[in-house]
Amino acid sequence: MHIKKRVLVTGGSGFLGSFLCERLLADGCDVLCVDNFFTGSKRNIKHLLDNPYFELKRHDVTFPLYIEVDEIYNLACPASPIHYQHDPVQTTKTSIHGAINMLGLAKRLRAKIFQASTSEVYGDPEVHPQPEGYWGRVNPIGERSCYDEGKRCAETLFFDYHRQHRLRIKVARIFNTYGPRMHPNDGRVVSNFVVQALRGRPLTIYGDGSQTRSFCYVDDMIEGFVRLMNNTPDDFTGPMNLGNPGEFTILELAELVREMVGGGSDIEFRPLPGDDPRQRKPDITLARSAAGWEPKVPLREGLARTVDYFDTLLRDMDSL
Repeated sequence: MHIKKRVLVTGGSGFLGSFLCERLLADGCDVLCVDNFFTGSKRNIKHLLDNPYFELKRHDVTFPLYIEVDEIYNLACPASPIHYQHDPVQTTKTSIHGAINMLGLAKRLRAKIFQASTSEVYGDPEVHPQPEGYWGRVNPIGERSCYDEGKRCAETLFFDYHRQHRLRIKVARIFNTYGPRMHPNDGRVVSNFVVQALRGRPLTIYGDGSQTRSFCYVDDMIEGFVRLMNNTPDDFTGPMNLGNPGEFTILELAELVREMVGGGSDIEFRPLPGDDPRQRKPDITLARSAAGWEPKVPLREGLARTVDYFDTLLRDMDSL
């Protein structure tokens, strides 16, 4: 009936969501962006507003949504500790009630649905790197549990809907992602370091900086979303890790940002927050074999683009 595929993106004005909306429009889709703007920003999608195939709707996914679409990407949930710990009960509701509402919509429409899960389902892992078959080591009552356990429960719901209602699902476990349009105050390590360096402030490292992370540039991550959704058969559900298998210590990242930005920012060490994982690195064997995906953008190149974005953003903020 429809010439263009109609796609719903919840959390569509956020960091990842805005790039996904942009990609889907470029691929010829009719895109409905839904967001409650708790962490998302109209700045991220303002360049899309004049596109006749893009529609923006303010809505909270903890409430049902009655629309007609062909596919759903469920990205709605604050993803940085500062934001998801601000109202942990609401964070849990967003993950669980949001999943129930989007799954209910997909069931009614018989639509294929994508769930943006997270590497946090692995907790502070005892297995390194983390494969999809690892069940994780998560504290169910900690400060981060609203996000970790909310996402774990959402995965449970997705697979129960798949088994019980034969719903077509795709579940991606997202590892650390960075790039333009990150919130300058989201507390994530890349945005923290870049903003601090540009402001000439000390770069704050929690712990001794020996903990490791993998950093995937946003363009690579969006490519992974689209490949999982479009290039895998309906009986392939995931979960599938999406992330960069390159591993860096936090101290190495701080030194690289300081070198790229220039200036004389010092490095300041602070106590490690509770339940902060010591290691985080994806095993992407499944992504390579099932979706033909692996990241392409080197860290230095992606950081250069990110620094340019934040430099412009901070100048615009200072001029207001």
